[in-house]
Amino acid sequence: MPRQPRLDASGALHHVMGRGIEKVRIFKRDSDREDFVARLAGLCRDGYIIVLAWSLMPNHFHLLIRTGRQPIHKSMRKLLTGYVVNFNRRYKRYGHLFQNRYKSILCEEEPYLLELTRYIHLNPLRSGIVSSLEELDYYPWTGHTVIMGVVEAIWQDTETVLGYFGRRTQESRKGYKEFMEEGVSQGRKPELVGGGLIRSLGGWSQVLSLRRRGGKIPSDGRILGSGGYVEGVLADAAKREDETLRLRRKVVSLADLMKTIVAGEKLKEEDIRSGGRGRGVVKARRVFCQLAVRRMGYSGAEVARYLGVTASAVNRLAISGKKVELQNYFKLL
Repeated sequence: MPRQPRLDASGALHHVMGRGIEKVRIFKRDSDREDFVARLAGLCRDGYIIVLAWSLMPNHFHLLIRTGRQPIHKSMRKLLTGYVVNFNRRYKRYGHLFQNRYKSILCEEEPYLLELTRYIHLNPLRSGIVSSLEELDYYPWTGHTVIMGVVEAIWQDTETVLGYFGRRTQESRKGYKEFMEEGVSQGRKPELVGGGLIRSLGGWSQVLSLRRRGGKIPSDGRILGSGGYVEGVLADAAKREDETLRLRRKVVSLADLMKTIVAGEKLKEEDIRSGGRGRGVVKARRVFCQLAVRRMGYSGAEVARYLGVTASAVNRLAISGKKVELQNYFKLL
């Protein structure tokens, strides 16, 4: 059975996990961890992802992240490919480092944002890397240390998590620490490492209870969340796919696309094709590239020849910007 495509959307919350192939260590030294964290920080600074929680273990990692300016698969490809190339060079090895493709579960914020933050940050304690919560406060390879203010990492979003526990930093850190303490005795909580009905309901007993009552809840192995959340995510994904297919089925020339955008943005065609840098011109050129490349199937090279710019410039514009801008053009094309 072919694997299903990843689900994603701007601002979506993902629990991302990656393991070493055949349980091999993916972090041998602190320099490896520093390399991985530096790459993660770079993605945050560029606005591609937002990191809320993270933990680096000897043979795997956990991330709780939001999708930013580009799809999650592009951010993870950049992170992992760059890391593996450097890792292989450092240790004079070849081939794959990670087991299959990384796992990414789309998560409903309530109640999973806090639960996943706690689960991810308690990993070193549960595995015996540290022996106590107090020691975990000073363990540098999780986002817990950043939230507690021991390590500074301005690229990590700590405000979202701390905001659940109070308005003042000291008060919110105290509440967060108490929340972490409550989780120590709760065990490994396997329901938090995947999606689907069993995990969303918290185990087989809840599923069997639901079946005995004759109930039915929509579920998907790629999603951790309630039935309503699952329905909303799948409906949104189907809508985006339909929009993409509709535009691709409809043969629209680049010239006709340009006429539509010129009319919509109230600009002249030569402005968009001249390489001008005015705000309205740049926006129109970005929308043109997004629609032509991502929605209509033109190659970056084809669009570059039409606009008189480089293919790299077209591809950069095609992955930037807001989807809201594109919605205005669906009914016109």
